[in-house]
Amino acid sequence: MTPQAIVEYTEALARIAASGGGPKALTTHLAQTVGGGVLLEDPHWRHLATAGAGPIPASARACVEGRAPGTALRVTAGPNHLGWLSAFGANSCAETELLLRLTAAVIGVELARGTSLRERREDFWDALLSQQFHDSAAAREDAAAAAISPAAAYVTVALETESADPADLRPIVADCFRSSDGELGITQRGVALLVFVPAARAVDASNAKTAATLLPKTASRLKRNVVVSGGIGTVEPLLGLPRSAAAAQAALAIGRRVYGAGHVASYDELGAYPLLYEGADVERLRAFASETLAPLRRYDEKHQTELERTLKLYFRLGQNVKTAASALNVHRHTVFYRLRQIGEITARSLESSHDQLTLRLAVAIDELHNSA
Repeated sequence: MTPQAIVEYTEALARIAASGGGPKALTTHLAQTVGGGVLLEDPHWRHLATAGAGPIPASARACVEGRAPGTALRVTAGPNHLGWLSAFGANSCAETELLLRLTAAVIGVELARGTSLRERREDFWDALLSQQFHDSAAAREDAAAAAISPAAAYVTVALETESADPADLRPIVADCFRSSDGELGITQRGVALLVFVPAARAVDASNAKTAATLLPKTASRLKRNVVVSGGIGTVEPLLGLPRSAAAAQAALAIGRRVYGAGHVASYDELGAYPLLYEGADVERLRAFASETLAPLRRYDEKHQTELERTLKLYFRLGQNVKTAASALNVHRHTVFYRLRQIGEITARSLESSHDQLTLRLAVAIDELHNSA
């Protein structure tokens, strides 16, 4: 290449970076110039971008270690190693190395800029989880500095994978949990990926739960043999994010034990299990019983029925419909009908052992602590 051609190539790199093309566009420009295949990887040999013609290996690691043909250079920003830029089947080894060096330098700046912003954004979510903000105004000020526009409320989804790095789920998560009413947050805690989904409206929370429930199937379709388990937390205001995250992680742990891997469990729908898992105190037990039985009490009061009494007798008499009918002085078909009503009103199936545990525990707590 002539000196003029090198200058023109460098100017093209600058234009691509200035226009927001990013590492992918820069990689493509290099591939078009050298006439071969180009691979951009992070420091852990994970693909960031590929471009060009000809065979491109799964990783440039063998090339770096001298065991395979190709030209590879580190991508750096100051002392930080940000990845590897490699070319294969290029036209001229001498020119390829020069163009690699120029391109790697610009990509290093782009990755450092993106990494810095990404780190600031993750620092914001970590600060929320650590309860470092005294009020929402301080939280929103910090969010603005990280280019985040937070929603008024969030629901947390905690995810784990059986055979992959949870970070590999980030692109899938970003696509599944889209929102126009606030910023989606993602951070990693141990082996769990925590996703903070905007949920200012009831419909937002409902959509988030639906997307989370479908995520294991979506992930297995996009990444074969990847098993995803998850937990959906409670909907909380911005500063209440730690409560939502704790509930999501509890739901994840409970769901794996009760339903096995590959299931997403919702904290609000696990009934008695969070009480047993977290060791609830008396006040929380009483609140649980009251909330669980409240739909039956409202229905009984409005329609002058005896659904709560029927449920308690049904359990007390060993779930014997005939004996319960006799005690209530009604036909057994009436008991069957009432049990179906109870299931519909409480959104609990008496044929499910898990739902039955929730109703039984609610009845037992109510009779122990609340009955006169």
